[in-house]
Amino acid sequence: MKRQGIRGASRAKKRFTTHADKNNLRAPDLVNRAFVASRPNELSVADFTYCSTWSGVVYVAFIIDVFSRRLVGWKASRTMTASLVVDALNMAAWTRHTKLDGLICHTDAGAQYTSVSYTDRIDELGVSASIGTVGDSFDNAMAESVMGIFKTELHRNPAVLADNGGHWRGLDDLEVATCAWVSWFNEERLHGELDDRAPVEIEAEYSLSDQAKVA
Repeated sequence: MKRQGIRGASRAKKRFTTHADKNNLRAPDLVNRAFVASRPNELSVADFTYCSTWSGVVYVAFIIDVFSRRLVGWKASRTMTASLVVDALNMAAWTRHTKLDGLICHTDAGAQYTSVSYTDRIDELGVSASIGTVGDSFDNAMAESVMGIFKTELHRNPAVLADNGGHWRGLDDLEVATCAWVSWFNEERLHGELDDRAPVEIEAEYSLSDQAKVA
């Protein structure tokens, strides 16, 4: 094929969202693939993915509470700058109505998560940053899993696209749909890792437990 100048058909060009910046300082890995938490606001994982639309690529960032699997922060943007992940972090702080003191937030080694604006905001909120190795998805496996679920259940779901009237037109319609999906994910979707319960049920149960009162 190469000699004859023939190329195989490709469905899509793979787009990489993790680009490390060697000039930025990286936080140590405080998680070591142990995605386990005993309470809300103890450990979160964060990542972002890209979604194709008729008007161009849209990036969507999420922050997930490891204890309950609740999506506590998210942001959609046409660019994958540091403000994308900072805005998701700000939503997490707003959702929790707290400075997030003592929380560990684990991410990949992307330049957005080692940027000055993100690390400064992490410090302001009392959060400890944790970063996995470069190019190893297993070091942020839980976040990677949520990215896959989001794209399967919303972005590429034929039924959702049919209800939408076709492929996503751009940022605005995808953002509205993501807002509704996040609400459903947190309040209604049953998670196998949570014994077929929703994240809000897990957190409600914790808030009523003796463990929460002691903590």
